[in-house]
Amino acid sequence: MWTNKQVWEYEQIHEEIKFDALYVQPGNNKEISWKSKLAYPNSNIRDILIGTFDYLLDGYELWITNSKNNQRKLDTSLIPYLMAVIVDTMIDEEICLKFREEQDCLVISIDTQADVIDCKEFFEEFYHLATGFNFDVNTGIPEDETEAEIYLTRLQEEFDEKMKANLGDRYLPGNNDPDSIHAKE
Repeated sequence: MWTNKQVWEYEQIHEEIKFDALYVQPGNNKEISWKSKLAYPNSNIRDILIGTFDYLLDGYELWITNSKNNQRKLDTSLIPYLMAVIVDTMIDEEICLKFREEQDCLVISIDTQADVIDCKEFFEEFYHLATGFNFDVNTGIPEDETEAEIYLTRLQEEFDEKMKANLGDRYLPGNNDPDSIHAKE
């Protein structure tokens, strides 16, 4: 999952990023019709989620893909972007989400088995991934600006190491790299 900074950088370069989305009843994946009234071709993912959130509440799954040359195939390199945007958009709703890949789509649904503690842990984990900062711990940031910068850089490095150990190559480090989207490793 990308950090908020990486999402912002990506959207600066790709201002009109659009996806095809479709709400599907769970278990009806063989009857997917992109001509359905529940299909949202070439749409902004945030607008879809905000405007159609009730479908998720009603138990539908949201299937997301991109289309190029009239073919729908998810660019898997955009999955971390999509997850970050979706979780950030849904954070006020305080519901746990489930993600999976199926038929060249990223599929999102509400985790109906989750309780309040599961939801809290879900969003705290995504908050850590998205920002690289632990919001519920008093970090004791020094008052001196230089010392604070050194301290926060060390925290970021420790966080990046921990997430890299947990997620491997799927974790994209850095809230301190000015151009992390284009950085070469």
